[in-house]
Amino acid sequence: MTYALRTTPGTQVDLAATAPKQDGGLTKAEGEERLAALVAELADLQELLYAAGDHALLVILQGMDTSGKDGTVREVFADVSPVGCHVVGFKVPTAEELGHDFLWRIHQKTPVMGMLTVFNRSQYEDVLVVRARGIAPESVWRPRYEQINAFESLLASTGTIIVKCFLHISKEEQEERLRAREADVTKAWKLAVGDWEERAFWDDYQAAYAEAITRCNTPHSPWAIIPADRKWFRNLAVAETLVETLRPYRDGWLAALGERGADELVKIRALRGDD
Repeated sequence: MTYALRTTPGTQVDLAATAPKQDGGLTKAEGEERLAALVAELADLQELLYAAGDHALLVILQGMDTSGKDGTVREVFADVSPVGCHVVGFKVPTAEELGHDFLWRIHQKTPVMGMLTVFNRSQYEDVLVVRARGIAPESVWRPRYEQINAFESLLASTGTIIVKCFLHISKEEQEERLRAREADVTKAWKLAVGDWEERAFWDDYQAAYAEAITRCNTPHSPWAIIPADRKWFRNLAVAETLVETLRPYRDGWLAALGERGADELVKIRALRGDD
């Protein structure tokens, strides 16, 4: 079963028609059992990705505050080798970054061949925040959809596998999580008045996300909409999306590694003088 919503490129995305609180017909225990198996398989696939070195994997996590980007990284990539994985968090652009085109800081952080890189927020902030908060005029942010598509096409055509996940949380669930932070002293560091200020722009953000997903949903760089009100189901849906994306590459990676190993074995035997 596919737990994430995959939309057909070229079709209009309606986030209001996608329920954030889903369970896929599973109990939490069943979901966590399936998640464990997928997390283990993802680790195996990442090891082959790293060893083969023929592709890179870029995972983009986007979502409203409290949608669980950090939690997703902790749970879904728990078994991935840190040697081959890098997580990048994009915050408010620095003065130097603002002095360049909006993709400059993004391109520097894309993964090299063999590596898995997770973006916690990404280039999409420049068609989300700047639009919802009126930071830049439409004449600035609207052309960025096609610029992003061209950028992602470049990455895909040169060996980067791209997986984009929108963690779809409801406004009600977000409020519960924000209030829960206030009651948990261990989460005090996460408290920020800005989180509540952003809620005033909820509808603007939903419209911005819907258009970004619609306009930048391509065959080589698809979006997956992840119901995120249930944390365990969110993790399951993201893990399944990643594993299903990487599985078709498995045989090719194994074949390439097998050939490489055979070549090295010939050299080893020659060096040893084996008959």
